[in-house]
This record gives sequence, C-alpha cells and structure tokens, in this order.
Amino acid sequence: MGFSALEEMGRRAAERNQPLWQVIFEDDCVYSQMEPQASWKQMQDMYRAMKEADASYQEELVSASGLVGGDGGRMARRVAQGRCLCGPFLGRVMERALKMAENNACMKRIVAAPTAGSCGVLPAILLTYEETFHPEEHKILEALYVAAGVGGVVASRSSISGARGGCQAEVGTSSAMAAAAVACLEGGSTEAIFHGAAMALKNLLGLVCDPVAGLVEVPCVKRNVVGAVNALSAADMALAGIRSAIPPDEVIDAMRDVGDRMCAELRETGKGGLADTPTGRAVRERMEKRSLQP
Repeated sequence: MGFSALEEMGRRAAERNQPLWQVIFEDDCVYSQMEPQASWKQMQDMYRAMKEADASYQEELVSASGLVGGDGGRMARRVAQGRCLCGPFLGRVMERALKMAENNACMKRIVAAPTAGSCGVLPAILLTYEETFHPEEHKILEALYVAAGVGGVVASRSSISGARGGCQAEVGTSSAMAAAAVACLEGGSTEAIFHGAAMALKNLLGLVCDPVAGLVEVPCVKRNVVGAVNALSAADMALAGIRSAIPPDEVIDAMRDVGDRMCAELRETGKGGLADTPTGRAVRERMEKRSLQP
C-alpha cells in the first residue's frame, strides 16, 4: 500500500467522495501495478482460501510438538450444545480462530493475515459474519481491502513482526484489521472504521511474543481467539459512536515505541515470558533432544 497514515487515507476518501475500500483498492492497483480485475481476483482467491482452510480442519491432527491439536473441535462441541456463555455468534468466532491457528501449527495451508501466527483472527470473524448475516461476497471483499489498508499502514508506521514488536505487532495488528473490516461491513463511517482499529490495537498494546520452544503454538493459538473477540468489541464500540481518545495514527506510533522498548527476550526469541516458565523450558529441552536424535 502507498499510504503511511490512516488520516491520509481518510482524507483522500473524503476528497474524492469515495468509500474507504475503493480508495484502498485503487491505491493497491497503482502500488502493486495490477489491473483492477487482477487485484480483485487476488483478494477473492485469498478469501476463498480462508474458507477452504476452515473447511479442511481435522480435529485429530496434532502438531509435531504435541502441544496443539483438537481445541477447535472441543470449542465446536460446546457451541453446538448451546453452552457457550458468549453466545452462538461469538462461540463460532472463537471456534474458527482456534481451528485456523491450529491448522497453521499442524502445517496445513492458511492465509497469513497479516502473519501466520495471527492467521485465525480475520477469517474467524469474516466467515462467521457471512454465515450469520449472508452479505454478498463483494461486501466481504470490500471489507478485506479495508483490513489490508489498515494493516499496510501499521506495517509502514510500525511493524507486523513479532520479532520486532512483540505479539502486539501480530495479533494486535490482525485484531485492528478485523475490527476495521467489521465496522466496514456494518456500514460504519471512515472515522468509525479507524477508531475501531485503534481501540483494538490499544487493548493489546504491550502484548509480548513468548512462544514456548520457539514454536508458533503456545500461546499463539489461543491468542488468536483473544484477538478476534477483542476486534468485535472494539468494532461495536466504534459503531456505537465511542472514539479513541488517542488518534488512530498515534496509537500505531505508540505500538512502535512499545515494541522498540521491549527487551529481546520478549520478542519471539522463546527466552522470556511463558517460554521461560519451568514447563516452557521443559518443552524446549524435550524438543531440542528430539531434534538431536538420528
């Protein structure tokens, strides 16, 4: 994307009297040097790949470490039994976020959104939204362009890498992208879209990246659930007229500053946080011994 600020993106939409998604779509065509039809087809293919990944979930699969597998199925049964305290919609979102992140841990095909470690947040929400409210596919694709625009600005102003900015840069960014997409689907204004993204990002500010044994499994899979639920709450607040006291672009800048201040142990090295608990160290040692076996 050619934008380096959400404010700049919103200003162009206002000047041209265009919806936000169209401004991002046109910018993507220029920036990527793609014909409009090709850009649209690419986004459509990505969304359909998300659907295929969701449908391909296998509860019996377990990751190589043995840490991840089956939780998506467990959540699905609770939802099906009508026992989910969060209700059926949010329950399905949680279920799908688990399934997609488990797919990644089990080496199945997923769509990085924006990263593999945060791949469950956006599809969990969009697929459940489509299943529940039945919008035409083009509306989902428009929302995906909005999500991509927000993610592009975060990548430009800050980072979407856990190794640079912690998990706030991965699940935090995906949560902001998802909040923006939902606000778009619900007919929110450009202001509501950006403030939904800002509140989602604020809520996860400072989230560290502490993968046990350096694997994108624990706590990554379950953080996708947190990112999805957070996105929906932020979008609902924004659609209700609630606004972030700190402007959206400043929130992104704050995330960059927080990431820069994080010690290396809390940025994907697997040396701090949950990875450095007694159990986390034991898992790392077990995996290291396994790797040394002929």
